[in-house]
Amino acid sequence: MFFLLGKTVVTLTVNGEEREVLIRPSDTLLYTLRAELGLTGAKPGCENGDCGACTVLVDGRPVKSCLMLTAEALGRKITTVEGLREAPVQKAFIEKFAFQCGYCTPGFLMVCHALKEYHPNPPDHVIDEWLQSNICRCTSFEEIGKAVRAVLSGEI
Repeated sequence: MFFLLGKTVVTLTVNGEEREVLIRPSDTLLYTLRAELGLTGAKPGCENGDCGACTVLVDGRPVKSCLMLTAEALGRKITTVEGLREAPVQKAFIEKFAFQCGYCTPGFLMVCHALKEYHPNPPDHVIDEWLQSNICRCTSFEEIGKAVRAVLSGEI
């Protein structure tokens, strides 16, 4: 780690690769992923943690990257939607038409992927709780629920 004009060079582990980036202490993980690493799957929506469009996984847990400083991610494993590499949840979203405009889709994919990892056979109320962390303004919640249930049931 070294300093340059108020910025620091740090190493992040993103999608299984170590990447060096130049950050300021105030940079959010969302900003760093998009502006410094070119990973634009996480979307800036509300930028205050309400919508979930910026959701990524940090050590396997869903995190709203607009609320996390990049410095907080040092030494942790970050997974973006680009790192899912054809996970079953992606296929399910396509087959169940679980998107309309697509802006919220990366965030929902990350939440649904983590749900499958942490709760492979959850009751419906747990699925609903996890999906509440994200907002779809195009109202495709029913299809999103069908997609995640298809993955959890092994249909996809």
